[in-house]
Amino acid sequence: MDATISVICFKSKTLANGEHPLMLRITKDRKRTMKSLGVSVHPSNWDFARNEPKPKCPDRKYIQQIILKVKTEYQTKLLEKSANNEDYTAQTLVKEQSREQIQSETVEHFYLRTIEQLKREGAVGNAYAYQNSYQVLRSFHADKPLAYTFGQIDEAFLNAFESWMRSKGNKETTLSFQMRTLRAIFNRAVRARIVGREKNPFNEYKISKFNTRTPKRALSKTDVMKIMAADCSQGKAIEQFAHDVFVFSYLCGGISFVDMANLTPANIVEGRLIYCRQKTHGAVNVPLSAQAREILAKYDGHCRQAGYLFPILDERVHITPMQKKNRVHKMCGRVNFALRGIGKRLKIEATVTTYVARHSFATVLKKSGVNIGIISEALGHHSLKTTQIYLDSFENSQIDEAMRHLL
Repeated sequence: MDATISVICFKSKTLANGEHPLMLRITKDRKRTMKSLGVSVHPSNWDFARNEPKPKCPDRKYIQQIILKVKTEYQTKLLEKSANNEDYTAQTLVKEQSREQIQSETVEHFYLRTIEQLKREGAVGNAYAYQNSYQVLRSFHADKPLAYTFGQIDEAFLNAFESWMRSKGNKETTLSFQMRTLRAIFNRAVRARIVGREKNPFNEYKISKFNTRTPKRALSKTDVMKIMAADCSQGKAIEQFAHDVFVFSYLCGGISFVDMANLTPANIVEGRLIYCRQKTHGAVNVPLSAQAREILAKYDGHCRQAGYLFPILDERVHITPMQKKNRVHKMCGRVNFALRGIGKRLKIEATVTTYVARHSFATVLKKSGVNIGIISEALGHHSLKTTQIYLDSFENSQIDEAMRHLL
């Protein structure tokens, strides 16, 4: 009995973005085997009666191409089996074909498809990283924008790409970021069977060679106190807000701007600030000083209407992950511009930003002789994840005692 081949929208599994995966289904001798095609579709965009994407499906042409390609490959394999009088099962057919199958797709198409998929899934941070990587590669090959396959990205390509970025004045941290992002998209292409694993150029090209150590950006305690004592009440609203952001961050464990933007009343528990970091998802639990509480009180009106402690996000306006990402990015730029102005007015030589408040928090405590395990030197140098791991392992009383050294 010959096998039957079809592609279905697998309703039994729903992804985080509300879509169902498309599955290849092979049936032979009343036994069925299925395999994911690596793409998904929202049920509203799938015609279950005809078993195909609806005319208004956003990725209809691409999905149709994938379906046609997969069906053709497996039907060709069935003809070969029949001509050679070979015995097989649905399961062995899928395994055999999977080993042989390597799809052909340009770097550009795979980048754009991945970016759109990440946006639909709400992974806007990764989507932005891949979008940036895509734009840089387009500039590198302006004459033929990414019209090549991943198999053409070899060690020589990477060396040329590195030399081009250096000629543009990019620093080691930028080089490392671009190469790590390119490696990530290459690994995705390997998993999607766009390119063979043995073609991976990063087996030879080592990203670890880049010196990603950055100069310390912390202020001295004297400069921090200058900012804390600065009177910004007569300045513009954005300057007053920027001052509040810096002071609150410094007093509350060096909380980052994006984490501050996402704070809600639920993060205040018995006089403490408790939240999970947006970047590492590590848990943070620090005391709220009287001054920090005063800052929050200034924005009570906004909080009651918008749902967030600070006037950065508004739950009535910023709903999707992309809207939140864009808003936080825009506001962080405005706040940092205002902070640089405050720093210049106070004759502080270092550039003052929200991130400097985070570094300053760690450095001031370190110089005060606080247990290195609590603040972790990694906060200012390498891995912020390590900082969160160390913070989680100490009792609240130890953290409270340490933070008394801030003022």
